[in-house]
Amino acid sequence: MLNSTTLAATTVTTTETTVAAITTNEFVFCTAASLVLGLIIAFAFNFRQKKTKSFMMTLALLPVIVQVVIMLVNGNIGTGVAVMGAFSLVRFRSVPGSAMDICAIFLSMAVGLATGTNHLALALMLAVCVSLLNIIYTLLPIGKKKSGHKDLSITIPESLDYTEVFDDIFEKYLSECELVSVKTTNMGSLFKLKYRIELKGDANEKKLIDELRCRNGNLEIMCAVAADIEEQSF
Repeated sequence: MLNSTTLAATTVTTTETTVAAITTNEFVFCTAASLVLGLIIAFAFNFRQKKTKSFMMTLALLPVIVQVVIMLVNGNIGTGVAVMGAFSLVRFRSVPGSAMDICAIFLSMAVGLATGTNHLALALMLAVCVSLLNIIYTLLPIGKKKSGHKDLSITIPESLDYTEVFDDIFEKYLSECELVSVKTTNMGSLFKLKYRIELKGDANEKKLIDELRCRNGNLEIMCAVAADIEEQSF
């Protein structure tokens, strides 16, 4: 009698841990939804932005990859732990992306999770809403830098005190000036200074550079349109 009870309990436990079968129709519909939503995300996050072809392909294909993984581990704890361990060994050695790139990748993964659990309506709402918001925010003048901002790089000998050597020139020609970075070069005999500047309305850029050349011993000076330093990579 005891053996029969134990056998029955084992049978119930085995039945409860059985993985739910995935039908062909479910797999086809979820895969098609993942591919379509991936394309929507890829094109939305490429709107008025210069993204590489490889990044767009990643956004388009990532939902279907995540969806298949979720379908394979659905209901099976052992397989889920194994897959999690395998993914923990992955190291991304490509160039780090911007904050917006990270957002796009997380959105693609979230859509893949939704389609993998057969929540197609939720996946559609998430992808469309976030993509539309991304386009709207891109069109809005939010966080745009001033057009007058420029990056000024100056090379000086180590004998000059860079903290105040150009103060009088900057006061004469610039309305804003911020020292962004200091770097040694040429075996420590030179300093490379990088400033974020904005010229005064009537200031002449050539005259500014000429006066800086006289002060730094005619070493290298570069003035260029400001880069987006606010958008740091993760």
